[in-house]
Amino acid sequence: MIRAKHAFRIALAICFLGGAVNGAQANAEIPTNDVEGARDNARIKRYEGSLIVHYEKLSYTDFSVPLGPLKASEDEQARDTSNNRVFVPEKKLDVEGTLTRIAYVTPTERSPLEVLRNYEDEITADKGEILFECKTEGCGGDATLSSKGGGGEMSLMMSFFHASDLTEDDFSTGSCALTSSIKDQRFFTAKLPASDGDTYVTVQTYTLLGGNYCEALVGRTVALVHVLEPKSRDKKMVAVGAKEMASSLGSQGSISLYGIYFETDKSEVKAESAPMLKEIAKLLESDPKLSVIVVGHTDNQGKFAYNVDLSGRRAAAVKKELVSTYKVNANRLTTAGAGMMAPVASNDSEEGRAKNRRVVLVKLN
Repeated sequence: MIRAKHAFRIALAICFLGGAVNGAQANAEIPTNDVEGARDNARIKRYEGSLIVHYEKLSYTDFSVPLGPLKASEDEQARDTSNNRVFVPEKKLDVEGTLTRIAYVTPTERSPLEVLRNYEDEITADKGEILFECKTEGCGGDATLSSKGGGGEMSLMMSFFHASDLTEDDFSTGSCALTSSIKDQRFFTAKLPASDGDTYVTVQTYTLLGGNYCEALVGRTVALVHVLEPKSRDKKMVAVGAKEMASSLGSQGSISLYGIYFETDKSEVKAESAPMLKEIAKLLESDPKLSVIVVGHTDNQGKFAYNVDLSGRRAAAVKKELVSTYKVNANRLTTAGAGMMAPVASNDSEEGRAKNRRVVLVKLN
């Protein structure tokens, strides 16, 4: 019995020491250099003495620029990917281009307000315009959360990304800076003019409350900067003509189309969809007996029911355009929304999500 107790104590001590070692290795540290591969965006400088702990650049993506505080969704049951009640800006601007996201840890004894004001000075010095500004609870949502948390209300940061979207290692300094609880949140949206189009900038500053592995950064101010620069989209999708559509419908029964465009979270067909719509009309004109199902598809961003509804509305909008503009007989077009149910690529990357956002024609008879 004594030997058994002794062995148990030894095992317990080993487990405790092992946990302590692992905890020490996992703790976030005060940064001494920028993370590898990171650099400032050319349009906006860093606050002096700050270091980059998170860096991400997407060559082409969409971005919602907040122009007002977050408001609770009218759908009280709507939840985000972390089971928070959905909050959206009461006013926003959806833009596309090159997105750079940078998180800086600023020097000690710098308040979120002081850092934010310096960024505003840079914007105005570059002939920019502050479009919206807020602080703490006035920004809407949960002002104590960064990108992590579930079962409550979305935070301002969650309108840009969630903790699950981050590529940082768990317990890293970058993860600490973007997932810890926060206080004294400050934020602004700005526009910088340029000859090739406007650049949009958002800056969010806050004090880290830290805890657990983030003790080293408790009380430090973090500046999260998003820069969306204009860029023409690379049109690399192969244009599908009426003949290719007919061939695929005959051999496979369906065909995916990528030349029909919509605004983010909207169902109105954009003007640049005209060439593809014209080819669909040609297809139906060439075979008077052919009827098709127009099926809308989305990526996995957002709730399941919402995406099914959105994809259905988009399919209906395609039908409406074909009927009203191209005089296609409405009886030859059936619409459906598949939402995120039939991906053709992984939703873990923007490239994969782009392939999943599509319109599919399915042969009906």
